[in-house]
Amino acid sequence: MFKRILVTTDVSEASRRALITALQLARQFNSEVELFHVTYNPEAYWGYTVSLVVSQEEIDQIGEAALEAALKGIDVTDIHIQKKYITGHPAAAIIEEAERDFDLVVMGSHGHGPITGAVLGSVTQRVLAHIQCPVLVVK
Repeated sequence: MFKRILVTTDVSEASRRALITALQLARQFNSEVELFHVTYNPEAYWGYTVSLVVSQEEIDQIGEAALEAALKGIDVTDIHIQKKYITGHPAAAIIEEAERDFDLVVMGSHGHGPITGAVLGSVTQRVLAHIQCPVLVVK
């Protein structure tokens, strides 16, 4: 049923629960899993007028550290798992990645509440509004 599962992580407790749920599904359906992290970059939010410069090496270190932290203490020996990180706006990057032939996207929900969620926006809400494949949101 689910041959390829995309799991997003921001290294939060909610995304950790989402990863554990995705791995259970992967075992059940013999699925491939991609663990996906998006490192925020200033240009994604404020355009190129921001003077903050982060080197590609620093971005790579952040991405690799995030993926390793997400997997810390979780057994994935029996699952084909691919790790990928990019920079950009998380919602847009997740939507674009999901279009690469995934059968399911699994994401954590932070549950900020209606007021904070409305003010800050929600990556999960934006992904749900624009994505074509099924999405499992884990609280």
